[in-house]
Amino acid sequence: MFRSAGVRFIVVGVLALLMFIPLGLVSDVIQERSRYSDSTVRDISHEWGGAQLLSGPLLVVPVTEDVVYERKREAIDPVTGRTLRDEKNYIIYEHYDETVTETRPSVYLYPDVFELNVDTRSQTRHRGIFSVPVYTADVGLNFAFDTDAVKSVLTGDEQVQWDAAELRVHLDSNRALRGETALAAGEARFDLEPIPHRDGVLTGIYSQLGDPRDLGAMSLELSLNGAQHFGVAAVGRLSRMTMTSDWPDPSFVGSFLPDASNIAEDGFTATWTVPHLARSLPQVSREMPDRVARRIANMEVRFLTPNDFYQKAWRAARYGILFIGLTFLTILLLDRTSARPAHPVQYLMVGLAQSVFVLLMVAYAEQIGFTAAYAVAAGATIGLLGLFGATALKLGRRTGLLVAMLVAVYAVLFLILRSADYALLAGATLAFVALALTMWLTRNEDWGGGDRPRFRWSRRADPGAPEQAT
Repeated sequence: MFRSAGVRFIVVGVLALLMFIPLGLVSDVIQERSRYSDSTVRDISHEWGGAQLLSGPLLVVPVTEDVVYERKREAIDPVTGRTLRDEKNYIIYEHYDETVTETRPSVYLYPDVFELNVDTRSQTRHRGIFSVPVYTADVGLNFAFDTDAVKSVLTGDEQVQWDAAELRVHLDSNRALRGETALAAGEARFDLEPIPHRDGVLTGIYSQLGDPRDLGAMSLELSLNGAQHFGVAAVGRLSRMTMTSDWPDPSFVGSFLPDASNIAEDGFTATWTVPHLARSLPQVSREMPDRVARRIANMEVRFLTPNDFYQKAWRAARYGILFIGLTFLTILLLDRTSARPAHPVQYLMVGLAQSVFVLLMVAYAEQIGFTAAYAVAAGATIGLLGLFGATALKLGRRTGLLVAMLVAVYAVLFLILRSADYALLAGATLAFVALALTMWLTRNEDWGGGDRPRFRWSRRADPGAPEQAT
């Protein structure tokens, strides 16, 4: 079929490159399933309450200023009530001062003391074959404001309208709130209302406090539903948060990681302490600071579902060309002494079988989990290729070498998929070892074949002796 060993290697290399086409199609299928999964996760999360990021409490105090304007008006005769005129019948005007109370930008004040206790209870919601971790969180806030700091941002004759002070706590979605939400300061209780939804305005809850200067320490208790993420903005001059949960696979992210955490099979506990010097936020300002706080000063936990098999399957498709190439190379080396070398179509069937392995793994992983699905798909593929090597390729006892190589390859692939950190190391090492082994086994190969008509892939007993033509 081939005139020389060199031609055989080149043709098999081209066939391996052609396997990029089915592997690309497999990658597209995986990404489509992944997008469908993500869409389902978003829908369930949205219905339950969605990811939650709490920011506040924020004290908003209106500010006014009395401004004196010089005005001009027609002079009126106090007796007749008529407009006064001069000898030329021109209207006479008089000047006067008018004091107008104008609204100035409000003062936004974060608490000096900000302590948070969060207790979450998790569950898994299902839709079809997909599952999403959700939680219910009981949140307790304790805080106190240094109202004297308001004076530091006033200018001119501005006056603080303490009686109109308002407390705000912002959420990603008010729909997530469940049960009773209670705001208290000592024995005093305050009514809470939802912040009206308007474009560009953060949602949440607010309360008209009246004059807050003598309220002292305050507390807020609320319960909310959420999914995937829970976070809090570190808005206090000193912020402390303690979070306990029964979820065993958290991921701590955000601007600040916990000072300490304990993760076990039955849940986790984590604590954060953030001083105001660690965040680029003013304690008191004349501009709304919450959007910046939510972006740069958040403490966040992600509720993860282990074994994201779509990402693993996509990586398997990316590394697939390496393992298909290694299988082709193994068959090529084992086939060197065969009287009837493998046909290119047979190489294509081997490559397609390994491409289908990825689809098979994804299909079963959606039903039985990644590890079991990988074992089923890898076992079926190795068995199929072993049977093909024994019957179609006529490898005989050499079939055991092919099966051993496939077992090693799929074992390495499993390790690569389980640990993304070592994927490049394992893949590069495997490729180097395969290339080195091939170079050693073919060190005496007659790649060109000269002008002789056709040769078998047989090892020569004496490297200096010519091969026998067939």
